[in-house]
Amino acid sequence: MDGERSKASTLGLRSGAAAAEAAMGVEGCTKCIKYLLFVFNFIFWLAGGIILGVALWLRHDSQTTNILYLQLGDKQAPNTFYVGIYILIAVGAVMMFVGFLGCYGAIQESQCLLGTFFTCLVILFACEVAAGIWGFVNKDQIAKDVKQFYDQAFQQALMADSDSSNGKAVVRTFHETLDCCGPDAVVGTLTPLWRDDLCSKDFLKGLLQADASCHKKIDELFSGKLYLIGIAAIVVAVIMIFEMILSMVLCCGIRNSSVY
Repeated sequence: MDGERSKASTLGLRSGAAAAEAAMGVEGCTKCIKYLLFVFNFIFWLAGGIILGVALWLRHDSQTTNILYLQLGDKQAPNTFYVGIYILIAVGAVMMFVGFLGCYGAIQESQCLLGTFFTCLVILFACEVAAGIWGFVNKDQIAKDVKQFYDQAFQQALMADSDSSNGKAVVRTFHETLDCCGPDAVVGTLTPLWRDDLCSKDFLKGLLQADASCHKKIDELFSGKLYLIGIAAIVVAVIMIFEMILSMVLCCGIRNSSVY
C-alpha cells in the first residue's frame, strides 16, 4: 500500500509539474518575440488611432471643407479627395481593431487569434499597396479637377452681369480661403484693378506678391496633405511587415512548445 501511495504521489507531482510548465507557455527567444510582437501591435494600434485622427482632421479642415462643399449651378465640386479621406477613416478604425486583436492573441498565446491576425494583416497590406498605387497614379488628378472647377467658376463670374449666377460667390470663397486672386499670377495682379468684387480688399495691398496664383495655392493645398498621407502609409507598411514576420514566428513557437 505504501508503495502504491508513493507511486501515486510521484505521478501527481509529475502531472502538477507538467501542468505548471504548460501554464508557463513559451520560453526563451519565443517569449521575447511574444512581448516584441505585443509592443509592435501596441504601436500599430496607436498608428491606427493617429491615422483615424488625421483623417478626421483632413475631413473637417476649414480650407478643404470651404472649397469642396462649393456648388456651381448644378455642378458639385470634385469630391475625389473626400473619397480618399473616407478610406483613411475606415483603415484607421480597422487598424485599431487588428492591433487590439494582435495584442490579445500574443498575450494569450492563441494560435487561432494569431492566425486571424496574420490574415487581417495580409488583407490590409494588400489594400494599402493597391491604394498606394491608385494614389500615385491619381496624385495630380485631385488638384487638376479642383482647378478646372475654379476656372469654370472664374469664367462664369467674369461674364455674369448680375447676381443670378453663383460663380462670383464660388470664386470669392476660393480667393478668401486660399488668399489668392485669379488662376495665374498675371491675371491675379490685374483682376482686382477692374473687378474688385472678386478679390478681398486686403488683397489689393499686395498686388505684386509672387504667389497670387490660385492654381499654385490649390496645388500646395492638396500636395502637402497627400505627402502627409504617403509618409503615414509607408510607416504603417513597415510596421505591418515586421508584425507579419513576428506573428508567424510566435505561432510556430507556440505550436512547438505545445508538442514538447
